[in-house]
Amino acid sequence: MFRVRAKYLLLIASAVWFLAGFNIARLGVLACLEGDAPLWLLVVGIPVAFLAFHTMFSKLVGKHADRIRSYGEDRMHVLRFFDVKGYLIMAIMMGGGISLRAFGIVPGWFVAFFYTGLGCALALAGIGFLVHFVHRGGHITCPVTKRTRLA
Repeated sequence: MFRVRAKYLLLIASAVWFLAGFNIARLGVLACLEGDAPLWLLVVGIPVAFLAFHTMFSKLVGKHADRIRSYGEDRMHVLRFFDVKGYLIMAIMMGGGISLRAFGIVPGWFVAFFYTGLGCALALAGIGFLVHFVHRGGHITCPVTKRTRLA
């Protein structure tokens, strides 16, 4: 039950990462609109957060895409797009982010730049999974980091 061909795990990962990124970026943009963050912090902080997370996530996309492709054409459970370590990291990041905001531990200006940059990087990772799903064979070049890898 809840099994799909392994190649569709890339599509599922794409949707999950993109939707998570979109939601986090939305929270960041809403915090930007509250006006607590100085403009210079947004102009500098958003690209810095984005580049830091994009560098990390682009490696994870490649690693998870390679792992998913190694399954072959067998039918896999729909949740196998992450490994156990990936789910643990996701749970810690989500729980930490929700807790920090819920208890008011981080100020609005931090949420503004950090969440906007993080969310955009996550959404782009989702698009990266979609590229891996669509592009079979050959090379894929990241438009941000200019790194090339086999698809």
